[in-house]
Amino acid sequence: MRSVAINVGANTNEPGFRGPLFPDGSFEYVPIPESKPTAEPVPTYADLDLRTDVSAVADQPVHFDPEFPEAGGERYTYGDEHGVKAGPLSELSAGDYLFFYATLSTVGDAPAWAPPEWGAYVVGHFRLAGDAVTGDEYRALPPEEQARFASNAHVKRDPFDARVLIRGNADDSRLYDTAVPLSAPSGGTDANELVTDLSSDSGKGPWWRRPMRFDEAGTERLLDLADSHPGAIGR
Repeated sequence: MRSVAINVGANTNEPGFRGPLFPDGSFEYVPIPESKPTAEPVPTYADLDLRTDVSAVADQPVHFDPEFPEAGGERYTYGDEHGVKAGPLSELSAGDYLFFYATLSTVGDAPAWAPPEWGAYVVGHFRLAGDAVTGDEYRALPPEEQARFASNAHVKRDPFDARVLIRGNADDSRLYDTAVPLSAPSGGTDANELVTDLSSDSGKGPWWRRPMRFDEAGTERLLDLADSHPGAIGR
């Protein structure tokens, strides 16, 4: 069992703000904007049931990827057209895990285990229902197997552009209730031991933008923290 963690969600570049982290450790998953043409209509920010003030971008379509049923999606799917993410994701097999982390801005008082202003947090995961599917493999699939990815944002693009597609097992995939910090309480740019000790990343430079690989022990630690209080980090 192994895993990869990748950065997703709204950020200061797209659409210009981050999703919020609330004082109790809960958060809101806010997708990035859709930047390419689509073959069918996709939701706008106004269509999403968000607590976040999205009035500045209310009419802008969203790139709802990763797709979480807890946030209004149909299935657990993810696609990516960028080689830096598609490369490590293409190596994942059925039963492996894909973790999603996002940069979130603190709203109100920060939890004791969180940075005061913003930080990187794991917000959900998929356990792969099947091996990762490359873009070429997807194009060669029979229609009934392509249909498993029909709700994914990259499949809705015109033309389809994903280099990799991932489908999560519905029983073992979820959007978290409480965020799991990758940043240390000292500041958003300071990586905690989940990054520096357990992942493939050094925690130096803009680590919060890079894919991270975890072995079996690191994967199990992340899963444990998803089911326990984030304050358990370091114990």
